Amino acid sequence: MKSTIYHPQNKNEDVILAPVRRVTFEERWLWAVLLGLMGLGAYAYLTQWNSGLGVTGLNRPVYWGVYITNFVFFIGLAHSGTFISAILRLAGAGWRKPLTRAAEAITLFSLPFGVGSILIDMGRPDRVLNIMFYGRFQSPLLWDITAVSLYLFSSIVFFYLSLLPDIALCRDRLTEVPEWQQKMYKILALGWTGRPEQFQRLERVLDGMAIFMTLLVVTVHTVVSWVFGMTVQPGWHTALIGPFFLVGAIFSGTAAVVIVLAILRRVYHMEDILPVSLFNSLRKLLIVFTVAWLYMMIAEFLTTSYGALADEMPVVWQKFTGDFAGLFWTMALTIFVLPMIIFLFLGKNHIGWMVTASVLINIGMWIERFVVIVPTETRPRFVSTLMEGMGNYQPTWVEGAITVSLFAGMVLLYVVFTRFFPIVPIWETAEAAETELPPAEPRRRVFGMRRNL
Repeated sequence: MKSTIYHPQNKNEDVILAPVRRVTFEERWLWAVLLGLMGLGAYAYLTQWNSGLGVTGLNRPVYWGVYITNFVFFIGLAHSGTFISAILRLAGAGWRKPLTRAAEAITLFSLPFGVGSILIDMGRPDRVLNIMFYGRFQSPLLWDITAVSLYLFSSIVFFYLSLLPDIALCRDRLTEVPEWQQKMYKILALGWTGRPEQFQRLERVLDGMAIFMTLLVVTVHTVVSWVFGMTVQPGWHTALIGPFFLVGAIFSGTAAVVIVLAILRRVYHMEDILPVSLFNSLRKLLIVFTVAWLYMMIAEFLTTSYGALADEMPVVWQKFTGDFAGLFWTMALTIFVLPMIIFLFLGKNHIGWMVTASVLINIGMWIERFVVIVPTETRPRFVSTLMEGMGNYQPTWVEGAITVSLFAGMVLLYVVFTRFFPIVPIWETAEAAETELPPAEPRRRVFGMRRNL
């Protein structure tokens, strides 16, 4: 006997599914441009593979540069989905529902490029297998691999489970799509019928995973910071580096969500689904994160400068008045000064200004990662190791091309995803509605079962 299939009653269903029904000519051109940028990056990496890391600006003692900056930045972006979907879920913030999937997609599509940045940074990427086969947990590098791998796997599971009801809806609603696409939906739906008990089980699983993911998001970026902090390098060996990295990660990830939501709202005509009030809620969060980041920055430099240790001060002055002063003060301007002006005086009820502030924040946060990593290496603890021409770092076109290709790859995965799956969760944003159930069961609200945590 064929079971009855239930779907949520969502008045915005047609608008949400509209991008999935067809791919426009302009979008195909966008895909082609992004693929071209990725091809440029592939050519740059082949150049590096054939000629070695000498084609980059890396040297002794600057052994980490743009690639590791990209690694930390992408892992930071990946915290956006966990914060929006897990932490705010536990906090009972109902306003987060329309943006959960957009944030989770950032997590899913930025993590692989963060991991890829590590492999690109290695002259012999095959040697990463040595860590897997012969690694020792005394090494923070193995902590890093373990934490990021677990985070990637958990994010995939969390993302897929929350997507499952909408995959089934696409299977049943999108009859005009190609046959292979219909088969894909059928396979991925795993026989979902949308019965109330299925939604109850799904809610319980997502609630449990939200607790786990909240713990994991704290662990992951703290462990990433420990790759630096467990050394004795000046500027890195500090207890503040863990919470500092964590605050910066959630900060940049939330700003990225604002940018993505504004683009989706404009391109896919989702003004009613993603209202201005939603952006104002994110604006308030960003104000908190901006102040938190400033506190961490002041605390770090105050404790370092007050001690005035001989090994630490050259790094501090490199940032304040030395070779990296321009980057450092640009970072302060783009992360704190300009965004706070926008958020407090211009951004309320104005999405354009909020996007401007969010773009500035992410530019500044990439610079911040660079300023954390490179100045320390140019002034290592053992000054005698510096040779003529060393202690400086200038990225080359190879590093620039590969960096552009990584961002292009993330954007490509994101835009392709929006053309196969609803970017706004239909089942979570559906209004509680009476749904017809079999005669043997009483009438009850299928979507009135969500538990408030």
